[in-house]
Amino acid sequence: MNTLVKRLPLFAFVLAAFAAFAFTGPSDPDPEFGLDGSTWRNVSGLTPGVDYNCNYNPEMVCTHIAEDIESPAVKPGIFVFPAE
Repeated sequence: MNTLVKRLPLFAFVLAAFAAFAFTGPSDPDPEFGLDGSTWRNVSGLTPGVDYNCNYNPEMVCTHIAEDIESPAVKPGIFVFPAE
């Protein structure tokens, strides 16, 4: 009984660590924007090839991490957003 009482803080720590991982939701994906003419489109969470395309061109930038042409690239290519 005495050994069990001494190990209670360890069990509490293990339970807290389990709960921290078990009940934490998945993180949101990084933001991703594509320049469609002069309009920035938020494509975060959209499926490439279904909702928009990045046509092959390794010298161009398809999507960026922010609505800024100078922001870092996410995917290479030419951004094509279907007509609405």
